[in-house]
Amino acid sequence: MTRLSTYHKTEYRYRQPVLLGPHRMMLRPREARDLRLVSHDLTVTPQATISWAHDVAGNAVATAQFNAATDHLIVESRATVELTASVWPVFAIAAEAINYPFLYSNDDWTDLGALAALQFPDTEGRLSQWVEGFVLQRPTDTLSLLKDIANGVSARIAYQSRDMEGTQTPLETLSLGSGSCRDFAVLFAEAARILSLGARIVSGYLFDPEKRLVGHEGAGSTHAWAEVFVPGAGWVAFDPTNQSVGSKNLIPVAVARGIHQVVPVAGSFSGPRNALSGMSVEVYHTVLDE
Repeated sequence: MTRLSTYHKTEYRYRQPVLLGPHRMMLRPREARDLRLVSHDLTVTPQATISWAHDVAGNAVATAQFNAATDHLIVESRATVELTASVWPVFAIAAEAINYPFLYSNDDWTDLGALAALQFPDTEGRLSQWVEGFVLQRPTDTLSLLKDIANGVSARIAYQSRDMEGTQTPLETLSLGSGSCRDFAVLFAEAARILSLGARIVSGYLFDPEKRLVGHEGAGSTHAWAEVFVPGAGWVAFDPTNQSVGSKNLIPVAVARGIHQVVPVAGSFSGPRNALSGMSVEVYHTVLDE
């Protein structure tokens, strides 16, 4: 077990006072079988009224309401978590799902819904053809197939840190041959959906004290990966950026169908179009006990 503290700071600076609209914050680490949340504290400057709710995916969402003009906004999240994920996880996959293709139960298929539906057009079948290249035979081992696709993403696509907002479509990522961790996650999730598997995007942090993994550079240390629902094993984490399976080194904060639904801090302001002078993100982790 590893016990550590996490710190996430997002700061916006404005050239003159502006009126802030409601801001939606997804910063509270998400408890899972491999993560126990010991404590969490959220601080917003200037002073705001904060309310909490859970969204449709069970993520903890804080909404901040402001009542005065300001030339800055600082959001700070502090948490203490315990990580117990194994370096070499063993997944108790149900017998009927060990080999692909398999069928979800009627209930699972209904509940997965949009998570198993394609999110991007592939009219010429380019992405489908690319994914099919990993299916060497039918039946084939489900977990091995998903590992091959995750490894294929990082083998085909060069990692490139990108500070600008937005995410490339899977076809854009394939065509460009480069992308950030969020582009890798979106491509892998869509590949799983082409195989009629339920997949979701995860936003969170990469715990990498030795700085050996890919994805901790750039604007802060937020990270993105994907999970695929495998009967028996449940939601299995795949980090194609680092060719890893399982939750070791990963601290999930929010999950959703699309990456646009798990933005850590999102909101608006009223003021001149060029009022925003800068934005920065700072994330770090401190090991408390191992």
